[in-house]
Amino acid sequence: MSNPEPKPDLTPPNSKPDPEHKKSFNTNDIDEEEDEDDENDLEDDEDDKDDVFGEPNRTKPQTREAQFRSEKLKMDSLLQRMQKGPVSLRVHDVIIKGNTKTKDHIIEAETEELKSVGSMQELLKASQLVNLRLRALEVFDSVKIMLDSGPPELPGTANVIIEVVETASPLSGQIGAYTKAEARSSTVEGSLKYKNLFGYGDLWDGSLAYGCDHSAELSAGMYLPRFKGLANPVTTRAYLLSQDWLKFSSYKERSLGLSLGLFSTTHHDVAYNLAWRTLTDPSQMSSRSIRRQLGHNLLSSLKYTFKFDRRNSSMRPTQGYAFVSTTQIGGLAPDTRCLRFLRQEFDLRYAVPLGFYRAALNFGISGGIVFPWGNGFLSRPSSLPERFFLGGNISPVCALGGPTALWGFKTRGLGPTEPKRQVNDENADPSGVDFLGGDLAATALADLSFDLPFRWFREKGIHAHVFACAGNVAKLTENEYRNFSLQKFVESLRSSVGVGLVVPTSLFRMELNYCYILKKFDHDRAKTGVWLTFSGAS
Repeated sequence: MSNPEPKPDLTPPNSKPDPEHKKSFNTNDIDEEEDEDDENDLEDDEDDKDDVFGEPNRTKPQTREAQFRSEKLKMDSLLQRMQKGPVSLRVHDVIIKGNTKTKDHIIEAETEELKSVGSMQELLKASQLVNLRLRALEVFDSVKIMLDSGPPELPGTANVIIEVVETASPLSGQIGAYTKAEARSSTVEGSLKYKNLFGYGDLWDGSLAYGCDHSAELSAGMYLPRFKGLANPVTTRAYLLSQDWLKFSSYKERSLGLSLGLFSTTHHDVAYNLAWRTLTDPSQMSSRSIRRQLGHNLLSSLKYTFKFDRRNSSMRPTQGYAFVSTTQIGGLAPDTRCLRFLRQEFDLRYAVPLGFYRAALNFGISGGIVFPWGNGFLSRPSSLPERFFLGGNISPVCALGGPTALWGFKTRGLGPTEPKRQVNDENADPSGVDFLGGDLAATALADLSFDLPFRWFREKGIHAHVFACAGNVAKLTENEYRNFSLQKFVESLRSSVGVGLVVPTSLFRMELNYCYILKKFDHDRAKTGVWLTFSGAS
């Protein structure tokens, strides 16, 4: 049988005659009495001119109207049975059409679930899931799944027909604003992507990013949905990263490395990172603690991330919850210059709708700790780039992943400090300090968002919010843990409150806030006043 012109992605069994199939679906699903009545009606409609004298009666072809009535009866009967309970059905074959470049096994790997269904209801659900998976490969412009009856000699079976249309424009580009925990700031990124170069669903991309903290990154990557029978996709990325921290901590950082995604599912991700990192101080004014960390080192680390996000939006969450936990171990190489450390961080968010003006109250708490490992680790300093730094030009609402941002505090604007090197220069700032970061960090936030009573603002998604946040960092390494006190840590929390206007766009979330600093210390870089922040989805 030939299939009708499919309108939705999931089309019921065909309803037009086809010389190859005499039935549009399994006749076991149709009541026999209805078939008999329908046949009697067809006999009454036959034209007497078709009878030939002296010849036995032949089966007359059904009119188009009668065929439609017959198929409608069958479909109505099937729908009634599906409403009453499971309709037994199994898949006989999966037929793939339209893929001229994409390998069959790439598509077949995403359709394995179809072969294990046992009912019509399960088949419909599995077909919807397969449709989503095939679209997620990003190599098809459209995906349509249709159901057809199986062979007549195998009652209770169906064939699944998958028609795909491969992308007509494999080369694409985009530009956007993103929040990156590694850079601890927002970045503007432009990228080019080429899809399905070798027909394995492979995605190749190159990107250039520039951050508000003078960071820059040039990278190229490759994504394979399937590789030699592996159930999980494989990702690789080579990158050149440069970050300028002279203004805050008197050093520049440059990394040349490779990242390899080893395991990735909906909630779990495991990646290996190998990078050659260089820290320099062109100003020659860094503090003693910074100078001790200058030079070359090797980063060889394994990173595991567990994440689930049940919020209805990452840009303006009004209900749901989210949790992220990241564990990283460095030092997976025999080289003496390899950084050895353990780093753990978490972030928990919860949004409660209030039921008026789309008002919602967001709560968040995050924390992290980093420690070196090996002989004498208690007296050794932690790696400078792996420490926690708070503050920056990002919104804590969007910065999901760990302790990073506080409203009203500048980039690397709080925490342990150390005076810079004193030089015989009249223009040098004698009060200059380097922010050293901390081995322990914690932040908390509360944000009340609500619509404004103006129709134009509501249509554009512009809304207001009232917020409060607090956070702190502390040093634990080099035997400083002996002087650590939880009471002192809580008493020295920096905090701020404020009110602002939020303007969401397709690229980023912009906030125009008035921040009031409740608590800060002498060397902290924070101010009471108007702040403009840009944040992308985390």
